[in-house]
Amino acid sequence: MKLDWNDIDTVLLDMDGTLLDRHFDDHFWLEHVPKRYAARHNISLGEAKEQLYRLFRSQENTLNWTDLDYWTERLGLDIPLLKREIDHLIAVHPFVVEFLLFLKRHGKGVYLVTNAHGKTLSLKMQKTRLGPYFDGIVSAHDLGLPKEETAFWGRLQAHIPFGPARTLLGEDSETNLDSAASFGINYLVYVSRFSSRVTPAASPRFTSIHYFSQLIPAEGEWELLL
Repeated sequence: MKLDWNDIDTVLLDMDGTLLDRHFDDHFWLEHVPKRYAARHNISLGEAKEQLYRLFRSQENTLNWTDLDYWTERLGLDIPLLKREIDHLIAVHPFVVEFLLFLKRHGKGVYLVTNAHGKTLSLKMQKTRLGPYFDGIVSAHDLGLPKEETAFWGRLQAHIPFGPARTLLGEDSETNLDSAASFGINYLVYVSRFSSRVTPAASPRFTSIHYFSQLIPAEGEWELLL
């Protein structure tokens, strides 16, 4: 993808699946939690998955889906503790650090904007050490709306001074890209390689990349940004 970076002042980046390998989250919710839930309630793993997947689907596209306190109370499991049991699976996607360094080197405002709960953010920033690369980190839980809702971006603008026409959003969720498009964010990029365990598939509606290295200009083009 070719971008004129002179037309972009601000870069908003999602976390899970965009900067970090979503394998951790998929494995946690689809395998690890059901395993612990089955043991706690003395039911089969298959029964646990059937019950939990139904519960999970009921909270999709809401703040509850990423609220660790909600799931701790709902399931009777210490969800933050369970996350630490498999935190060795938390991993940064290839070329993410290089992309963040490129953005900072060229004076872009760089913000992590995520639906993740504060406890998840703390764990993942501790494990990945990505925090210092950002000018700010905003959780949807701080704003009271998930990114799936167009009104989220207006609330975000009250916290981060960005002009939608000169802003790029990187996401692994087409739903979130849709809501950002409705708000007027101009540069929308879909990260198709959201998990190292899933074959990437390009979005039919948004510019798609496997890696953020695809957004970094070739060496001979860098002088355009100086």
